[in-house]
Amino acid sequence: MADGAPQDVVDAPQDVVDAGPLHEGQDLPAPPPIHDPTVPLPENRAREEGFVRDGERQRRDKRNVVHFPGLAGAPIAQPAPGTYDQHAARLPPHDPSNEWAPFSNKLEWEIARWAKLRGPTSTAFTELLQIEGVQDRLGLSFKSSKDLNKIIDSSLPEVPEFTTEEIEIDGQTYEVFLRDALQCIKLLYGNPEFLPHMSFAPERHYADEDLTIPLYHQMHSGRWWWKVQKVLEELNPGATVLPLIISTDKTLITQFRNHSAYPVYLTLGNIAKEIRRQPSKHAQILVGYLPTTRLLHIKNQEARTRATANLFHACMRRIIGALSDQSRDGIPMASGDGVFRRCHPIFAAFVGDYPEQALVACVKSGQCPKCEVDPDDLGVFEDSAPRDLASTLRALRTVDRGPELFFAECEEARIKPVDHPFWEDLSFSNVFTAITPDILHQMYQGMVKHTVEWLHKAFGAAEMDERCKRLPRNHGARLFSSGISHLSRVSGQEHKDMCRILMALIVDLELPDGSSPARVVRAVRALLDFLYLAQYPSHSENTLGYLEEALQRFHDNKDVFEELGIREHFNIPKLHGLSHYVASIKLFGTTDNYNTEATERLHIDYAKDAYRSTNHKDAFHQMTRWLVRREQIWQHERYISWPAAAAPAAAPPAARDNDPHERIHMTRLPSAKSVSFTQLGAAYGAVDFEKALAQYIVLERNSGLSERQASNVAEGIKLPFRSVATYHKIKLSIPDAQDNEDLPDARDAVHIRPGHFDTRDRRVPGRFDTVLVNTGDGQNARVLGYRVAQVRVVFSLAAKAHAAAFPAQYRGPEHLAYIEWFTPFAAAAEPDHLMYKISRAYRGGARRRAFAVIPVEQIQRSVHLFPVFGRIAPRDWTSGNVLERCEKFYVSSFLDRHTYITVY
Repeated sequence: MADGAPQDVVDAPQDVVDAGPLHEGQDLPAPPPIHDPTVPLPENRAREEGFVRDGERQRRDKRNVVHFPGLAGAPIAQPAPGTYDQHAARLPPHDPSNEWAPFSNKLEWEIARWAKLRGPTSTAFTELLQIEGVQDRLGLSFKSSKDLNKIIDSSLPEVPEFTTEEIEIDGQTYEVFLRDALQCIKLLYGNPEFLPHMSFAPERHYADEDLTIPLYHQMHSGRWWWKVQKVLEELNPGATVLPLIISTDKTLITQFRNHSAYPVYLTLGNIAKEIRRQPSKHAQILVGYLPTTRLLHIKNQEARTRATANLFHACMRRIIGALSDQSRDGIPMASGDGVFRRCHPIFAAFVGDYPEQALVACVKSGQCPKCEVDPDDLGVFEDSAPRDLASTLRALRTVDRGPELFFAECEEARIKPVDHPFWEDLSFSNVFTAITPDILHQMYQGMVKHTVEWLHKAFGAAEMDERCKRLPRNHGARLFSSGISHLSRVSGQEHKDMCRILMALIVDLELPDGSSPARVVRAVRALLDFLYLAQYPSHSENTLGYLEEALQRFHDNKDVFEELGIREHFNIPKLHGLSHYVASIKLFGTTDNYNTEATERLHIDYAKDAYRSTNHKDAFHQMTRWLVRREQIWQHERYISWPAAAAPAAAPPAARDNDPHERIHMTRLPSAKSVSFTQLGAAYGAVDFEKALAQYIVLERNSGLSERQASNVAEGIKLPFRSVATYHKIKLSIPDAQDNEDLPDARDAVHIRPGHFDTRDRRVPGRFDTVLVNTGDGQNARVLGYRVAQVRVVFSLAAKAHAAAFPAQYRGPEHLAYIEWFTPFAAAAEPDHLMYKISRAYRGGARRRAFAVIPVEQIQRSVHLFPVFGRIAPRDWTSGNVLERCEKFYVSSFLDRHTYITVY
């Protein structure tokens, strides 16, 4: 092992690895002191959070990676034919030039693909083909949906089939639709498309060359995999761990009939998280539908609850529990290239809402599924002992020794009496550790939802709604034109949108009793800090310290809601669950490895669309058959593109250095070809456009002049042209602020459009967005080197105008922007809410706004401003005019992760 790498905490082999939460003092540095909001944050936070230097997209140094020593993930046999080679051998004899076999040509394949993935019902497709002449003119070999299904069933790639099993609980029989979990694992593991994005052994990543600052991102960078790998290597070297991520969530599949489905999904932690979270990649597979019965025939509530838990675990035991032998002994398995490894599929992580977590962990509602905290202490931020798996298993294994002893033992172990939980015999698994953070339900649909309700009670919903209506528009920020208090059935996305503007709704508001709102504001700011930090796609020990510090700040200030009579206590399981985020990130990587949002999205494909494809009679039998055929189409689609994918890859592109010409995208043609200077002043508000452009030209021609000197020279210049071409939108690509090169660039836009009439002759006010301008030394992290401005005009000069203004050899920027400045950022943010306050900047004593012409490349991104409303928002302010009528603003940090890292 490399020098400086921390020692592992597992020292001896054991059948069940106690990979419980890691607590303060156990292989952890002391947390940083609580941040004083009046003191600027340390200069090195940019490096700790973003790993970005000098505005460049810095690639992680591969030398800062420690690989697991030994034979972990090593091949065990000569490569066999790959997955696609095996499929090619199974196809019926066909013309080698026909790459779409078993379909006769490309047209037939495209029609078949459309019919199964995008087309109408089977009956409607059959009726289409039976229209006289359609089948003949298209030259199709199938005449109905039934004929097409025969081709799919007999000739397309094989995928695991669903089977139906009956489970009897309390005298009632229930059907569970399931697949062979091992075959599903083999399908995912052997997919050639995933091979470039797979990891076969754990690694330790560090932010520094001295290997002292661990990094956590992908699942293989977490401690759990390393610990389990060490135990397996001591038992039998050469193991390849397959971390199983299981997710369940009951969902409605109809809007009116109250029908529901209970799907169970499986994926592998070996596959990169950016692949797993894309539904189009199909890196998550449906392994079963559980019964959705509520067991209403059982009249006793306690007995019904126990029967429900037993039914769930009995079904899951049929799906996952059968992997006990393979997880312990391993099984030879081929990856997409035909290379065999000894693979150990091990239940690692469970993804679900709190009720699902409690059900899986066999704990009662109101208890923590991960630790022994007392239900009356859920609102206290302190360490609690992790649940002990060994003692839990001892209690559960008394089930065959009589109900009296079994119930007593389970009561003492503080678990529900469940007959043989599905994880009971799984080797190297710890169900209490496997419970992972849930951003969607714990934060957005949990703590954020609660906080919005508390704020409505504290400040009054009416004034908060009035502020909602008057916030300026910005790309990525939703305008709640009717406020937020009247929304019903608020979705997770709507709570996300609220988080972007929540501070704007309470800053400077007064409490009804006249008391200071400072602690309320601090509590909300702390919760938002925790939310944004928790979603970082890459964490270091330092950023995890900031995460704990934010949670501590919330707990330090939350009592204000009790003092205001809004809460009686904070014994909220979802609040307590936040205390386990740091430990889970260290064990399994960042929270986007196990986000329930991915599960929610899968419901559309695997539950709702599947149900709509049926005639609602014996629906689940039809749903499973429909899903299998869709998967066969997906597999065959990948096979058809395989020859191109198997060809030698082109040389990888050079590392991008954040070239502004790649970062900024302008339309090829202007929005308006010729706009006069007079029109620019009247319609765009660019009243000093000619002065600003003249000054820019002077500075470009005479770089040694100061701005004041250039302004004086420009006073006497009259430009030889009187119009320019204007553009009404700038599109920007923003690299990930933490330099995660696997993540796609975020999309941003700046709108610069004068007032106009819509298609119904209604007046639409002009929109001139605010932006963050790089004044020369901005570094993509922290506000140093940046300044806020409002863009009034984006323009370009015609060839004749360019020739008249600049020397022949001058090759300046093609697109320029006329902007109006705001005051520079202060040395520190405002206390309590930690936002920067800025105001309009003016030239001298003339009260004319400070202006400039700059290259568009200096615009870093859009930025959202919160008006300083005061105690009551002026009712003559609107979303369309607030940027003109308000003088002072707060700069929002919450538009997205890039803004959050930059504006602090």
